[in-house]
Amino acid sequence: MMKIAVASENGMVTEHFGHCEGFMIFDAEKSQIVKSETIANPGHKPGFLPNFLADRGVNVIISGGMGGGAVEIFNERNVEVVVGTSGDAKTAVEAYLQGTLKSTGSICHEHQHHDECVE
Repeated sequence: MMKIAVASENGMVTEHFGHCEGFMIFDAEKSQIVKSETIANPGHKPGFLPNFLADRGVNVIISGGMGGGAVEIFNERNVEVVVGTSGDAKTAVEAYLQGTLKSTGSICHEHQHHDECVE
């Protein structure tokens, strides 16, 4: 069983990880989605969300952009980070499971200028 979380808003991958509306969590087995749930974003505090998701057993996080601090914590917790993604959240997860979703490695360095994260 693999758990894949997507930072999302209205079923779409959101641009900024920390300020998303919620996380869609997909359970996958043998490259198939078997279950999905949406949990509300419990609040943006530095370092909190990566641990919150890792504690829920998440193996992969998919987002549009993400700050370097969050990426470091995910890396420490052995959670794979895929950034630079947009569009439908479920489609992104299916692409990941097929091996066609690639991370662009776009990390946000300036939180107050989130529009600079967009490539």
